[in-house]
Formats: sequence, C-alpha cells, structure tokens
Amino acid sequence: MSEAVAIGARDDESRRVTPAIQLVRLRKQYGEVIAVDDIDLEIFEGEFFSLLGPSGSGKTTVLRMIAGFELPTGGAVLLQGSDVSQLAPYDRDVNTVFQDYALFPHMSVVENIEYGLRVKKIGKTERRRRAGEMLEAVRLADYGNRRPNQLSGGQRQRIALARALVNHPKVLLLDEPLGALDLKLREEMQVELKSIQHDVGITFVFVTHDQGEALSMSDRIAVFNLGRVEQVGTPREIYEHPATSFVAGFVGTSNVLSATLSRQLLGVAEPHSIRPERLRIADHDVAEGEVAIAATVTDIQYLGADCRVRAQLDDGTPMVASVPSDRLAGVAIGGNVRLAWSRHAAFPIANTDISKGGDS
Repeated sequence: MSEAVAIGARDDESRRVTPAIQLVRLRKQYGEVIAVDDIDLEIFEGEFFSLLGPSGSGKTTVLRMIAGFELPTGGAVLLQGSDVSQLAPYDRDVNTVFQDYALFPHMSVVENIEYGLRVKKIGKTERRRRAGEMLEAVRLADYGNRRPNQLSGGQRQRIALARALVNHPKVLLLDEPLGALDLKLREEMQVELKSIQHDVGITFVFVTHDQGEALSMSDRIAVFNLGRVEQVGTPREIYEHPATSFVAGFVGTSNVLSATLSRQLLGVAEPHSIRPERLRIADHDVAEGEVAIAATVTDIQYLGADCRVRAQLDDGTPMVASVPSDRLAGVAIGGNVRLAWSRHAAFPIANTDISKGGDS
C-alpha cells in the first residue's frame, strides 16, 4: 500500500475513540441573524460525511468555521481533540476544495499539485514523488504535463482533489465541488469521489444541497435547516426514517400525513411519513396489515419503468405514489383510486415547518 493510500487508515474501533472533528455548541451570528445555532456534531476519522441542506441552512458557514475562514461567535471546533477555533486556516490540518477548482492556468498539472509542497519548501524530488502518487490516486497518472485548460471539467476536479490531498491533511473539506458539472459528469464524479476517498482513507466533509449526491456517497449525513441540525444518520436512516417533516420533505419525496389523518388511518395522533414507492394502487381488497384511502388522481408523470401518480385526498392532502408503468391500467387523471400501504411503511415524524429557508 502506498503512503497516499495509507493516509488515515484505521480500524473501525480506534477511529471512533477521538472524533476527527467535533463541534461543541457551535454558533455563528451576523448582527441579528443567527446563521448557525448551537450545533453539536461529531465526525469520525475516515468517514465520508455530508452536510446537506437548502440554501440558507447554515451548512456552508459550518464548513467555513471548520476550515478557519470564519471564526465562531460561540462554541468550539475541535480537530483530533484539539480546540482550533481561533487558529488561522494555515495552522489547521485541513484542506478545502471549492466548486471553481482554483487551479493556476499558467502551471502544468504536476506543478499545480506540487504548489502547496513548494510553499512548505519540500525538495523537488520529494515533491515529484508525492505529486506522482496523487496523480495515480486520482487516475490521471499520464496527465502531469498538461495545462488545466487542456482538461475536462471532471479531470480538473480530480486535479483539485490531488492538490488538496498531497499535503496529507487529516480532513478534506469539499464545498459543493460538483456543482459546476453537467448531470452525467456529476454522476460519474460521485462514483470517482467516493472511490478516491475510500482509497486514501482521509475524512471527507462534503457540503451539498443535492440529496442524491449525499445519499449516494455518504457514510453519514447531517441534514441542516435554519442553522440547526434536524437529523444525523446513515443515508438509509435519513431516507427511510426521517425524524422531522422537514427531513421527510427535503430528502427525496415523501407523503406526510397530519396528526388528524394519522389518527383516522393508523390510530396514532401524530404526523407520519410514507415514501412514494411504499404506496400502491389497490385494485381489489386491501391486504392484511394494510391501510387504504380514497383519492383523486391529479397528474401522472411517465418516468420509464415507473410512473409518478399524484393524487389528492378528500381533505386536500396531496399524495404521490411511485407505480410500475405496467400497473396503471384504468388509472387516469381525474379518476378515483384507492391508495394502500403497509402500516409498517409509515413512520412518525416531528411536525416541523418544511417551507422555511434563508441564506447559507
């Protein structure tokens, strides 16, 4: 195993003794505006951890406080157990990759990667060796002599990663790094980014507003809303067991039943969430363990193998069902259907306001 690949490698038990990053009642206030509101969070060594939320949720401000670009109004940022809250960015063992890559156009790829090592006065031979390792790690070993303008967007992104990783930071911070790429390339880079993180073993903290990115790459996710963390969990936990109505509505699509409707259908007077793929259109009798309710179809979206059927209950509650396209016989806009689901498919959630937002 090369030195680059060995960076940060730990067994699961030891990596959780001291968190790579710990935020303790972290707060950031701009005048009367509270951007980050007393957040407590632990990120473990070697994790791919995403800060997910809409614009204005506070996720980018948290990343900038970890990096040292912003100083907290209150609380603390700990790296490997040491309080770095008041340290300058260059005194923290972290590096940041931005959306615009910030590569030097007049330098070759290998010179871009070496730049941080030159600043630290590392000798040329060692610089070249470490830059070569990083080029191999990002699968661009033969591109060292090219200039940034000779690379595709995805290749420039990988060079920016290599430049950030060559200093062997304990933590790599990524601020919406895939936002400038087109959809197909962004999806390809999601796979590449996760693979690179697995190979080098460094803690990645990834900021995004894209739920698909967070779900597909992360070991764990913190969902932000209005400067607070609504839920922390694995992608499966976040998607299948949303803790609040905000999480249910922001991460994917979810049907939210009010406390009144939940009492009527489930016998429990608290809001519940049901994912569209857990609903079916009931042709005949409802199976044991299922509940069903009448609805009027308002729209049908054809998505290939599946269709997204939008409907409305008698009390005005909107519902969305993901239904196989070959099971839509007799279903039409304006028609009546019965939506059915297993009782086990509905999960209780806290009733938060999913419509709020602000600036990050």
